[in-house]
Amino acid sequence: QVQLVESGGGLVQPGGSLRLSCTAASGFTLDYYAIGWFRQAPGKERERVSCIDSSEGRTDYADSVKGRFTISRDNAKNTVYLQMNSLKPEDTRVYYCYASAGVYTYWGQGTQVTVSA
Repeated sequence: QVQLVESGGGLVQPGGSLRLSCTAASGFTLDYYAIGWFRQAPGKERERVSCIDSSEGRTDYADSVKGRFTISRDNAKNTVYLQMNSLKPEDTRVYYCYASAGVYTYWGQGTQVTVSA
């Protein structure tokens, strides 16, 4: 069982920034996995936020976060980051990281992000 652990969530005022991290447990390498983030509000479907591929570092973003969020990965640290700037109240969600390769997809436990004055 692959373990992904998110951190960095919290409460921030509108216009503020947060950086989420997702680290794989020791003994598991993210090098060959596409990794990314989804988010979910209570009672709503999980929404794709961003992803980064395993080889060329190509990134993709949902229209709702484009220009505000930046995804990056540090394979040496087995970690993926989501830098979130200019946060809005509608960004309030639980954020989940995932790692995917072929038929295998692994999820973290989620971290709460709340944007409120």
